[in-house]
Amino acid sequence: MKVLYTAFECAPFFKTGGLGDVAGALPKALHKKGIETIVVLPYFSFIPDRFKDECQDVANFTLEVGWRQQYCGIKQLDFQGIRYYFIDNLYYFDRAEIYGYDDDVERFAFFQLAVIELMNRIDYIPDVLHVNDYHTAMIPFLLKEKYHWVEEYQAIRTVLTIHNIEFQGQYSSEILGDLFGVGQRRYNEGVIRWHNQLNFMKAGIAYANHVNTVSPSYAEEIKTSEFGAGLEIILQMEHQKLSGILNGIDYETNDPTTDPSLVAHFEVDDLTGKGLNKAELQRIMGLPEKSDVPIVAVVSRLTYQKGFHLLLEELEHLLQFDLQFVLLGTGDPRFEAAFRQITARYPEKSVAKITFDVTLAQKIYAGADLFLMPSSFEPCGLSQMIAMRYGTLPVVHEIGGLKDSVHPFNPVTGAGTGFGFEEFTGFYLTQSVKQALELYQKSPNVWKKIQRQAMTTDFSWDTSCQSYIDLYNRLLSK
Repeated sequence: MKVLYTAFECAPFFKTGGLGDVAGALPKALHKKGIETIVVLPYFSFIPDRFKDECQDVANFTLEVGWRQQYCGIKQLDFQGIRYYFIDNLYYFDRAEIYGYDDDVERFAFFQLAVIELMNRIDYIPDVLHVNDYHTAMIPFLLKEKYHWVEEYQAIRTVLTIHNIEFQGQYSSEILGDLFGVGQRRYNEGVIRWHNQLNFMKAGIAYANHVNTVSPSYAEEIKTSEFGAGLEIILQMEHQKLSGILNGIDYETNDPTTDPSLVAHFEVDDLTGKGLNKAELQRIMGLPEKSDVPIVAVVSRLTYQKGFHLLLEELEHLLQFDLQFVLLGTGDPRFEAAFRQITARYPEKSVAKITFDVTLAQKIYAGADLFLMPSSFEPCGLSQMIAMRYGTLPVVHEIGGLKDSVHPFNPVTGAGTGFGFEEFTGFYLTQSVKQALELYQKSPNVWKKIQRQAMTTDFSWDTSCQSYIDLYNRLLSK
């Protein structure tokens, strides 16, 4: 089996969120299971020099982007067993950021056309072409409507992974001709039209051989009006080719026994080092070093989607309890200001670091006791899995991937890996935190049992990867 995996971001080269993490991890997991996999990415000018120095120029050609004649270079990098191909064009990719430009749609169009043209240029015709989110969702459409005459491409099966259906890529239908060089027939028929605009995500859903999301619960949720972002009717119609596969996390990067960010390493059978990391976290955060006071932590983008308006409603109330609160993140300026103000009023109990700091994030995962994720919706989420790997128990809104990955503590059976609330209100968030605090303070043996259950839950890519392989095999057998 040959797989071509493509996305607009990918760790460790460049990323903005979970898509980049998945694009970095899944191809590696596929390779370890013997699946021949290449990854195709944009060649952004800010790629770290250590990767630039290893890249080799393997081809270049002129690519037609509508009426435009654009240079398209192909660079090759072999890294950790994976062959990466980077699409090079300074006009489109010599930028300070990945997204956020007036010509984003032209950049996405160029990249998608280049991915398709690249296959013949490097003599790699995959069995499965796996695209991700709307930035690459037009590729299945283009293969069938623009490149259908290319005999080598006709047997390719396509998979679209939806990481967040809120972002769909909606543009004027004029770009079909102006950028992609195709007519408006399918738009006029309504196949790729949504609210009188071309919708990249809808096109991907309609044309891909299979559509999957990053958790089973999210796959069900996006078929409803509450979570479908307008595309729920299309997803209901295409339900037979929709499924969910829970993301994994990188066990090499997120390993409490080897993580270089930690002051002391630890494992599930000896949590002594976790206590040392807690003391270190309190020290660097400027909080009193009290081993018996639970640290409640947040590492996140500060947005409404992540549910931080609920936390802000309740935070001063929560700070009346015997706990310490630490926050690391950036996002909505109003949330940033509100967290700064509240934590400034309780300097002995709380601190908010409004910044992005990977090393500090790992220290928080390792040193905290509770981890808050009150998201209004969450396609998958990785932070709750990382927290559990480090013995930090999550408190989550039971939705999407949070529901699939965190099992709320059951006081009758003793089962569970964290704490959860179903009704999306500040009151129920607080009740879950209070349940966790009481358990921490009054039942340390039960707390340790939940920690063990959390730390031994398998969130490695081995399991998720096998689900993708099974999916690919089903497609190829049809």
